[in-house]
Amino acid sequence: MSISRRNFLKGAAAITLGFSGLSKLMAYSALTHSPVRQALGYGELIPDPKGVFDLPNGFSYKVISRSGEKMSDGFFVPGLPDGMAAFPGENGRTILIRNHEVNPTSDNTFGAFGADNELLPKLDKKWFYDYARGRKPALGGTTTIVINNETGEKEKEFLSLAGTLRNCAGGPTPWNTWVTCEETVILKDDIYEHDHGYVFEVPATMEPSLTEPYPLKAMGRFNHEAIAVDPHSSVVYLTEDVGDGLLYRFIPNEKQNLRSGGKLQALSIKGKKSLDTRNWEVTTVVHGELYETEWIDLDDVESPKDDLRFRGYAAGAARFARGEGMWYGNDAVYFACTNGGAKKVGQIFRYTPSIYEGTAGEKEKPGLLELFIESPSSDLIEYADNITVASNGDLFICEDGAGVQYLDVVTPTGEIFKFGKNAFNDKELCGCCFSPNGKWLFVNIQDPGITLAITGPWKDN
Repeated sequence: MSISRRNFLKGAAAITLGFSGLSKLMAYSALTHSPVRQALGYGELIPDPKGVFDLPNGFSYKVISRSGEKMSDGFFVPGLPDGMAAFPGENGRTILIRNHEVNPTSDNTFGAFGADNELLPKLDKKWFYDYARGRKPALGGTTTIVINNETGEKEKEFLSLAGTLRNCAGGPTPWNTWVTCEETVILKDDIYEHDHGYVFEVPATMEPSLTEPYPLKAMGRFNHEAIAVDPHSSVVYLTEDVGDGLLYRFIPNEKQNLRSGGKLQALSIKGKKSLDTRNWEVTTVVHGELYETEWIDLDDVESPKDDLRFRGYAAGAARFARGEGMWYGNDAVYFACTNGGAKKVGQIFRYTPSIYEGTAGEKEKPGLLELFIESPSSDLIEYADNITVASNGDLFICEDGAGVQYLDVVTPTGEIFKFGKNAFNDKELCGCCFSPNGKWLFVNIQDPGITLAITGPWKDN
């Protein structure tokens, strides 16, 4: 059975997969025979007359930032915006911190300093993690935007971390910082002065300022993607964006102090050593089943040979397909595996931490892993990337596929519907997150670098 993406979306603004108790085949078959159930979603997407972003009736967006614009600090908005998170500011303001996935091979125009890096002398090199001897400074990092909660208007915008590479995703902490992740494992050479592949912590602040570029090396060196923090234990979970990656956790020596060092571990399924969860050739994880977990200690976490995942897998850790977006919500950690599943179009897992997470007590009551969703078709969810959890429990998912890019929603009971569509081009959506008051949803169209603030009649809890 096959249905085209166009006909599927034309025929239903919202659908129910019936993941609770139905097989994927039964659920998928039901899509083509069930009446449209608008109540599950927000209604059909209405074409945007400006050709930027299609939304349901009653919703609207503002373009709050574009790559190449001048910021409050005099630098340019860098290109390739990616992961984001929003934090409470003072006097009715939201602080939005945004990654920039600028690669070593990216043109200077993607950086903050101009096509010829002409603004580079305006920033002391001490603020760069890697100044690259001034020859080709690393042009990734983060920017911060201060937004008026009432109007959604931008009031300030500034560079907040400089000199890192390929800042893809990351995640917010309960102590109001953003942890940004380098998705690269480039080693120092005749150009770069430092190894890359680390995470950095950026405080949420309203005043233009740069963060000391301090690599949190105890959290491992690998192709980092995203993180999520359990607010009860301060344990940090980390995804790895490679086809044979692991799921990691970091137990800090001191709660809410990532610089204090700590222990890096990899997730293993109890009784299933070195389980391959990708379901590519054989179904090894099944929706609806809860898998008890164990955690394997890792050593040599700076991994100069980029072999951390191989050593972890050999020791019994589970293998995942391109771990990407991650978010804590509904008392659990959700994370996307972009090309996991039998159809290789995406999985989303849910990890429920133990009430004794990170302590000896978890051996008696371990954390639980479950396959929350495995997309049976690119018509439903195609290559889930960045994710966030709304206050009502809905999971918002940015697609990063090969064609039209949608912003999908999955309800806590498994219904899926399309909330938004990139009408501008076929480039990926990323960075979805809500303002602390729940009024605004922020999202990026990565290329050409547009940040949107969306508002409307959101569903209550």
